[in-house]
Amino acid sequence: MTSYHVALFLHLLGVAGLFSGMTVAAVALAAARRRELPSEVALLLGLTRVGVALVGAGILVALITGFWLLDETGYGLNDGWVAEAIGLLVLASLLGALGGQRPKKARLLAEQGDPEASHRLGDPLTLVLNGAAAACVVAILALMIWKP
Repeated sequence: MTSYHVALFLHLLGVAGLFSGMTVAAVALAAARRRELPSEVALLLGLTRVGVALVGAGILVALITGFWLLDETGYGLNDGWVAEAIGLLVLASLLGALGGQRPKKARLLAEQGDPEASHRLGDPLTLVLNGAAAACVVAILALMIWKP
């Protein structure tokens, strides 16, 4: 096994963590939107924090090992698909962070027993921001596969 194979394995592991975290956060948020009891909303929105931690860890591992792979393969930051992928990763991170603000506030309100907490989760802007972040990550995946 070469160092390229180790880097590729770890890179794919980071990508799996990223997508797993996105899935955990999205499912927990969707489930919280359908609950009425503040305790249930708080619990489910607390699970989104696990998803966000997985996303962060996945991004970190994928980014570090991505640079390692660039060194192994001879690609560089001057290759358009690499620069685009990094730009999309930054954009996805910003959009995801912005899209997570209202659910975070709803979680804090639910933890205080606010019965209206779940109603704050239907914000269209939050859905658009999180959807755009996910679309950026899918676009990165396409760039990694096809390297245009």
